[in-house]
Amino acid sequence: MTTGILRSWPSRVARLLLRTVLVMAATPVWAASSVLIWPVDPSIASNERAAALWLENRGSAPVTLQARVFAWQQDGGDQYHQQSEVIGSPPMMQIAPGERQLVRLTRTQPVAAGEERAYRVIIDEIPVAGDDHEQGSVGVKFQMRYSVPLFSYGEGLAGKTRAGAEARPESGQPRLGWRVVDQQGKRYLEIANRGSLHARITRAEFVQGARRHTISDGLLGYVLVGSEMRWPLPEGVEAAGRFEAAVNGGEIAPIAPYGH
Repeated sequence: MTTGILRSWPSRVARLLLRTVLVMAATPVWAASSVLIWPVDPSIASNERAAALWLENRGSAPVTLQARVFAWQQDGGDQYHQQSEVIGSPPMMQIAPGERQLVRLTRTQPVAAGEERAYRVIIDEIPVAGDDHEQGSVGVKFQMRYSVPLFSYGEGLAGKTRAGAEARPESGQPRLGWRVVDQQGKRYLEIANRGSLHARITRAEFVQGARRHTISDGLLGYVLVGSEMRWPLPEGVEAAGRFEAAVNGGEIAPIAPYGH
């Protein structure tokens, strides 16, 4: 399975290329469908009721998709729960080759002032009866799944500046601390967020003088407000010195340990 990030079209909008794999009895066969999803970071501002999520079928066959919205919480790991605060419409859709489908992510109740709420939009490709048209084939079909983060804001809190909007200071920020914990004989990097906004952490590393011990070259993960997340430390990585990372697309910078 391949997941790629396309940034050339539409302008300034990241899109995700999702390829599904059809596995037959003996010989793997790549399915003809590929779905582009954008934006990859939708949000609902305090003065808005909905966000738009676009799905496009760039394959050669129709694709059937299901979109669901779950409440997103963390306690050392990601947890998804049923909720009714944000609904996706339509929840089921079939998209013809070359066509696009708009999914509206609509808030059904307001968010308290100064609060950020986190959700995950889960998009599943649904196998359609009759897809296995190969004579005598007996196998298992694997569907592709992608999870898109969604954040909803109350009055007085802004998650990001909209494209084309006048730049203004953020009304809130993540406040992070880190430590190394041992669990069942394994070492983990734990990051806590005591701020008012989530943290999207990339390019994480420990720095000792001129030496850099890389934890993640790209996306490490998210830490939600009031939560802690843990990631296993790669073998051979020395968790010592100064910990640095880029947060929410900013420049790489030091993050203080707990208690500082």
